[in-house]
Amino acid sequence: MAEPLVIVDDLHIVYKVYGAGGDRGTAATVLLRMIGRKTRGNIREVHAVRGLSFVANRGDAIGIIGRNGSGKSTLLRAIAGLLPPEKGNVYTNSQASLLGVNAALLDELTGERNVVLGCLAMGMSRAEVKAKYQDIVGFSGVGDFIDLPMKTYSAGMGSRLRFAIAASKTHEVLLIDEALATGDAEFRVKSHNRIEELRAAAGAVFLVAHELEEIELTCNRVIWMERGKIVTEGYDVITIVDQYIEASGGEPVLRDPVTRRRIKTSSMETAGA
Repeated sequence: MAEPLVIVDDLHIVYKVYGAGGDRGTAATVLLRMIGRKTRGNIREVHAVRGLSFVANRGDAIGIIGRNGSGKSTLLRAIAGLLPPEKGNVYTNSQASLLGVNAALLDELTGERNVVLGCLAMGMSRAEVKAKYQDIVGFSGVGDFIDLPMKTYSAGMGSRLRFAIAASKTHEVLLIDEALATGDAEFRVKSHNRIEELRAAAGAVFLVAHELEEIELTCNRVIWMERGKIVTEGYDVITIVDQYIEASGGEPVLRDPVTRRRIKTSSMETAGA
C-alpha cells in the first residue's frame, strides 16, 4: 500500500506587500515603521498559492512545472515550513529539507568555516562533519579557496559550495529548487548524479528545474501549476510535459514513438519553466 509522506490540504499562501500604491517606501517611511509610528502606506496581498491539495507517497519523485511566478518555489518553501499557510495545512512525516543554491553562507567567514557551520545547521554531529568534510570540498571544486573568505569567491564557486554542503546529507523528504542549474557543464553532471543518489535514498522528492528534460529523466510524477493553482497532475510525465510545452507556445518535442525519449530538444520549450 502507498505510504503518504507529504499531505498538502487546501493550501493557500498569501504574501503581504507593504508600501504598494501611493506609499513609495521612502527612507522616512521605513524609519517611521521601525519606531512603531503609523503611516498611510497601502498593503497589497499577493495570493501566490491558491487551494492546492495532493498527497506525495514514499517513492514519488514529483516534478513541479509552470511559468515564472506560477508558485512553484513558494510551494516548496511552504512544504519546508518556511512560509506559514494563510489557509489549509501541510503535513509531513519528518522535516522536509529544501536543497537549493541559496543557502545562507557568511561572506566574512572562510569556506572551511561555512562547511562546518552549514553541516551542523543540518543536524550533523561534529564527527559526521569531520568525516564528510573532504568529500564536500572535493565535490565543490573550490580547491585552495576553501581557506579564503566567501566574499573572495566567484558566484559559481559560491553556488557550488552551497550545493556541496546541502547535498552532503540524505533527507526523508527532499525539495530541490533549481539546484541543477548550478555551475558549469561538468559540475551539472556531478550534481545530477548526486541528486540521483539522494533521490534513491530519500522517501519522496520534489524537483523544480528549468530544464524540462531533467523533469522527464528524474521524476515519475509531475504537477503543472499556473497562477498558484494546479492545472493537472499525474504519473504520465511525458504527456503532461508535452501539454505544458504546447500551452506555453513552445515547439513540439520530437520523440521516439516506442521509447518516447526525445530525439532533439526544442530551444523554446523551457521558456518560463
